[in-house]
Amino acid sequence: MISNFNTVNGIIHFNFSSMKDSNNFEVIIIGGSYSGLSAAMALGRSLRNVLIIDSGQPCNKQTPHSHNFLTQDGKTPKEISTLAKKQVEKYDTVKFYEGSAIKGKRTESGFQIKTESGELFNAKKLIFATGIKDILPDIKGFSQCWGISVIHCPYCHGYEVKNEVTGILANGDAAIHYSQLVCNLTKDLTIFTNGKSSFTAEQIKTLENKGIKIIESEIASFEHNSGHIQSIQFKNGSKIPLKAIYARVPFIQHSDIPESLGCELTDNGFIRVNELQQTNVSGVFACGDNSSFMRSVANAVATGNFVGAVTNKEFCEAQF
Repeated sequence: MISNFNTVNGIIHFNFSSMKDSNNFEVIIIGGSYSGLSAAMALGRSLRNVLIIDSGQPCNKQTPHSHNFLTQDGKTPKEISTLAKKQVEKYDTVKFYEGSAIKGKRTESGFQIKTESGELFNAKKLIFATGIKDILPDIKGFSQCWGISVIHCPYCHGYEVKNEVTGILANGDAAIHYSQLVCNLTKDLTIFTNGKSSFTAEQIKTLENKGIKIIESEIASFEHNSGHIQSIQFKNGSKIPLKAIYARVPFIQHSDIPESLGCELTDNGFIRVNELQQTNVSGVFACGDNSSFMRSVANAVATGNFVGAVTNKEFCEAQF
């Protein structure tokens, strides 16, 4: 039984370096946000010996409010994750490690994970709840507005900016997709392609019929007040007032460990999983934003819960 620990701010921190055999677990979950905590709860309730490794850097740390998640609508992301962690902590078979996992390898009994500070932890199965890392464009003011008034999801944030002067920073099919979703929320909608547009003649006609404007001028900056966009300033010196803008930015996987273990990625850059959230590497699972187009707290919790149940099921079948 692990007993070498101290408590800081209500969180149990274990001194792994001074304990024998304390680095062996049934499951290691890398990523301790919504999907990781959800998976841990399912496994903790099944008495599985679990370690969560989390760097404490969620992608939505700048987002002021979370929406479209029953019972939690309107709360801050931090409020939701703090409550979730407190609830998971009561399952004493689930342990937490604050730090970054940087390497992983297969072993005879499963897998070994190395952290940035050099600790080694072993597990029979791995769950990656690592999320994705957004690659923000080099536009002045964009990063300060990201997640506040530059938003990615109409389901998560669209209601809060309904009927406002709204933009879409995208081109081609991506802009059309956003337009289809957003035109129901506002009638004052403009697409900013930040350069020459790539729409087909048919797409341009459709946008014109919907009253959606297209501006191809290159963007110099987003003028904002504490992340709340006020206007777009163009390189030609003109500007347009704006209250919100949707943007789909490129991303990379937040962790390169899945790929190093042989996990396949989709053409879109997500970890490829099957209907059971299993990767192509036996014993390795993925859940949350790293493996799904649906980037939301609700979906992260759902896939985490499911992967926790599937992982436990594999243990039960093997041990029965």
